[in-house]
Amino acid sequence: MATRLGATRLQTGERMRGRALPRRAPFTTQVNRSIVAAMILVSLITVALFALTGFNRLVQQTQESALRVAQSVAETPSVRQAAEAESDRPAPSTDAELVDGTVDDYARAIEQRTGALFVVVTDDTGRRLAHPNPDEIGDPVSTSPDAALAGQETVSWESGTLGDSARAKVPIYGLADPTRVVGEVSVGLPPAEVWSTVLTDALPVGLSTALALGVGAVLAAFIARRLRATTLGLEPEELLSLVQDQQAVLQGVDDGVVGLSVDGVVTVCNDRAASLLGISLPGAVGRAFDSVVADAGVRERVAGSSPAAPAGASDASAPAPSGPAALAEPLLVAGHLLYVDVHEVRRDARLLGRVVIVRDVTDVEDLTRRLSAVGTLAGALREQRHEFANRIHVVSGLVRAGDTAQALEYLDQVAGHGPVRFPVENAQLVREPYLQAFLGAKAAEAEARGVMLRVGPDADVVGSLVHPEDVTTVLGNLVDNGIDAAARSERTPRWVEVEALRHGDELHLSVMDSGDGAGGGPAPAAVAQPEGPEAVHGHGIGLRLSADVARRHGGRLWLAMAGASDHGAVFCAELHGQFEKEDGS
Repeated sequence: MATRLGATRLQTGERMRGRALPRRAPFTTQVNRSIVAAMILVSLITVALFALTGFNRLVQQTQESALRVAQSVAETPSVRQAAEAESDRPAPSTDAELVDGTVDDYARAIEQRTGALFVVVTDDTGRRLAHPNPDEIGDPVSTSPDAALAGQETVSWESGTLGDSARAKVPIYGLADPTRVVGEVSVGLPPAEVWSTVLTDALPVGLSTALALGVGAVLAAFIARRLRATTLGLEPEELLSLVQDQQAVLQGVDDGVVGLSVDGVVTVCNDRAASLLGISLPGAVGRAFDSVVADAGVRERVAGSSPAAPAGASDASAPAPSGPAALAEPLLVAGHLLYVDVHEVRRDARLLGRVVIVRDVTDVEDLTRRLSAVGTLAGALREQRHEFANRIHVVSGLVRAGDTAQALEYLDQVAGHGPVRFPVENAQLVREPYLQAFLGAKAAEAEARGVMLRVGPDADVVGSLVHPEDVTTVLGNLVDNGIDAAARSERTPRWVEVEALRHGDELHLSVMDSGDGAGGGPAPAAVAQPEGPEAVHGHGIGLRLSADVARRHGGRLWLAMAGASDHGAVFCAELHGQFEKEDGS
């Protein structure tokens, strides 16, 4: 075993040297650096969060201390009496009188005892009665006193004439009338004490974090060494090349690939095939193909490939196609339109097995139908624009000639049969421009085949569609199927009736035709999993794609009635979120 691993390592090293990979640090070194970097990042985040939390806590405590000092000053009788007297004075005291007053002396004494940055006392107008700077006494305070003068106690972290501080503002109530606010006290504590406390508390956290980083670096070095020993010194690029050599062919193609032995056992299956055919990996390898694939059509297609050796078989081991029947028609499997192509693998006229190639053409088919609907809609809009311009010219000419009565009569005629003279009965009930133009274009196509397209009397659609391409894809498929059914039927007259109704942002559609019905019975059936191309009205493929479009918009598509004595099939669809909510009907 050791010799084999050593040889594998040597061969891999030679191969990687031949590829001239760019020089970079060994993988184990990168792992070591990544672990240490992650620990440093986590440590920095932890210290930052601790510092932020501690700072906020200390700020809150400092603000509470400032509030208690302010409350004590505001309850002092001398302060209350001085503030009340100044508030009741007919003429305010001069600045010199305030400087010489007892309130300022008391405030300075409080600052010295508490270490406060400032203790400011004001009257009921916000004029300073006491301030650390005598030049500021008599002037209005720099921050708003409105809350305190309204009887509220506030704390904050603000910047004033003396700088940043944690400050509290408390109202002063009069002695004669304890309910009357006669001034306010503002006390600020300096931020230096907060910062010094935060730094002191953060030092032990920083030391413990540094110790944890040292331990983590040692563990990272041990893990890197252990990893290097486990992988025999191989770098990730070398390990990756070993896996790529085995999986590149299977997983590097967009088609599904399933390898079968002569007796039909799965030998190889890539992820794409498993996704398209609903195969569960990795348990599919080693089991019979019929037991891992649920779809009967795929099983019949694979079983129908002839395993017999043809005459003059080639000696090459390349896959040989099993015949044109393998690509006869696509299969509808779990909502996907698939081409299933079966090839035989032979060598020396001996059958080695078969390869099943699965190609998904759902998106191509869906895009084809969408482009067809868009082309029809574009042609209808061009015709509508031309017709509208002609009618504007007619109205303009009548008005310029002074024939107002004839112009109004002409406009009434236009309103009676819609904006464009499409052969659609009740076209004016569908006032959404995209649907109106689309139905008009489809009516022209139906008229060429001897079928009349009409709008039901209960139709009512206003506003503008948010997803017109998806709506026309669903409606276009139902209308096309209805036209085909009516044209093939012996019933006369031949017609297709469309009902369209808006409910909030939802669009409800129904299409009924004069054909022979779907399945020959009146029982309703949901369009969910058609069993074959003729399982429901039309060919099944278009209905499946339309049902998927409806489901993507939170709705559904179903067969409401398979047929009746006076009409054919009735299909219904609902699509949500097709109108802007503010675009009311």
